[in-house]
Amino acid sequence: MADSLPLEMLTYILSFLPLSDQKEASLVSRAWYCAAQNALRETNVRYNIPVSSASLSAIKNLGLRGISHISLTNLDGSPASHQVLQSVAYHLGPHLESLCLGGGSPTEASFLALILGCPVLRTLDLSGCNSLFTSGTLLAQPETAQCVRKALSGLRDLNLACLRDLTDLSFNHLSGCFPSLERLSLAYCHLTFELGPTWGSITPQVSSPSQLSFHNLLQFVKERAGRLRALDLSGTGLPPEALQALGQVTGLQLEELSLHSCRDLSSEAVATLCRQQPGLTSLDLSGCSELTDRALLAVSRGLQHLRHLSLRKLQRLTDAGCADLGALHELQSLDMAECCLVSGRELAQVLGSVHRAPPALTSLRLAYCSSLKVLQFPQLRQLSLSLLPALTDLGLVAVARGCPSLERLALSHCSHLSDEGWAQAARFWPRLQHLNLSCCSQLTEQTLDTIGQACKQLRVLDVAMCPGINVAAVRHFQAQLPQVTCIQSRFVGGADLTLTL
Repeated sequence: MADSLPLEMLTYILSFLPLSDQKEASLVSRAWYCAAQNALRETNVRYNIPVSSASLSAIKNLGLRGISHISLTNLDGSPASHQVLQSVAYHLGPHLESLCLGGGSPTEASFLALILGCPVLRTLDLSGCNSLFTSGTLLAQPETAQCVRKALSGLRDLNLACLRDLTDLSFNHLSGCFPSLERLSLAYCHLTFELGPTWGSITPQVSSPSQLSFHNLLQFVKERAGRLRALDLSGTGLPPEALQALGQVTGLQLEELSLHSCRDLSSEAVATLCRQQPGLTSLDLSGCSELTDRALLAVSRGLQHLRHLSLRKLQRLTDAGCADLGALHELQSLDMAECCLVSGRELAQVLGSVHRAPPALTSLRLAYCSSLKVLQFPQLRQLSLSLLPALTDLGLVAVARGCPSLERLALSHCSHLSDEGWAQAARFWPRLQHLNLSCCSQLTEQTLDTIGQACKQLRVLDVAMCPGINVAAVRHFQAQLPQVTCIQSRFVGGADLTLTL
């Protein structure tokens, strides 16, 4: 009877199933196979394609299914790579929306031939593709640049991270072909900064043929301020003066900003940013080692629409700085892992209160907080409490009661957890899919049995370095839950064993 349903309706029904069930459904009949393939496409699955002659037939088949998101690996300047790029342009290009060449080494000619065949491309990842920028001549010819601009006028997202040879001229040539750009990453590129009174000057600077300068980037931001929504300048050494000049650009309304590992940034600079760009919804300040509680206070009070906040490895933050986190009512994910002076007491008080906690919070990382009490987040789906030596069975059960919707849970190096704690906690987590229990030294095969009975949706389990769990217990667990696709179990019971199905 199901085979008589229209393909569109069957596709819609299968789209609600998890990936593993969609694969099983594809084996029922040809109609179900086609519907399952369409459902996979609708969930924006990215296909990783190794560049080799053996991939040519697969590329052709993916083209017939209208796949629109791919990543090419092992790309180089060989004839085989050129042939694969030609095949991608021909079979996938007309409907390709997202293309990742990250870390590859394509030739300029093969790259241009590829992107000219992708007229609806929206996302392009060239991170680490240094071969395209070594000569400095990419898109230097006006005729070629005009063709690319016409073909890719709709590109929205450009990733240029980790390009050691990117210069002002090559950046201008490339970015000039993408008039609709909204998201730009220059993470870990070598930006040069010149201190002086010209930070905020609107006078165009001479583009450098040998370096990538902040002045040139600032000019780009000023020209695109009305459209630009996301910037990633992680690892560029951005100083406070440069951040201030960036934030005060007229018309700029950033929604996402990543400044991971910009170690020279000060709390005052972050406070100024919060006043300049109050519409930020995502902010990453991880690894900005000079930031103090004042920065967190400014974020909590100034960015009322913030949804994603990462403060990982900020070793000068304390419990006092966490007091106002409850004011971020739209917060969905919070990462405070490895903030070694944050004990978790204030976090427990602020985030553990049902009335003060952000109701939309679904992801929380508190690894290495030395003391943590009850957390109550009925909607939380991801939680990391790794490296919490003070977490006991009592605390585990409290977390289970307060966070019953978890799908991903990390508890590695929580050495006080035992089988008794899991015997009480597991039943609260029927939706659990990813579980990390590595280096939990007191756990035995009894915990595996408990998890196997209570967590029927589990897909990935890590019990590496758990001396109380042996190889036989892992194999028994796999037989108990055949849907588990990956078990990391290195050095269990003294053996080096990794099962990946």
